Amino acid sequence: MEIRRDVFQAIADPTRRAILSLVALGAMTPGAIAENFDSSRQTISKHIQILSECELLNQTQSGREIHYHFNPNKMKEIAEWLEPYRKMWDDRFTAMDDLLREMQEKKQKTNK
Repeated sequence: MEIRRDVFQAIADPTRRAILSLVALGAMTPGAIAENFDSSRQTISKHIQILSECELLNQTQSGREIHYHFNPNKMKEIAEWLEPYRKMWDDRFTAMDDLLREMQEKKQKTNK
């Protein structure tokens, strides 16, 4: 039975986001990834497993070494899903900025 993980739960964890940031700079072995954290290698391996199951990391094997690679295509899917919400919030913040500016201008006119 294949475990289906939610990509948003995966990226919600700060350690997994840090792993993604590291691997985005270049492919790394699990040991090299683990060296960047105070957690045990077993804990980091579990984080890597979750990121792999979500297809945020891909792996290649060279002899006995496994290298994990960042999957930009999966991150692009996440960004595309988030885009309408980003636009909605940008529009709301712009409207709020406009309202605050208008209120400030009215206040300045009444103080003169």
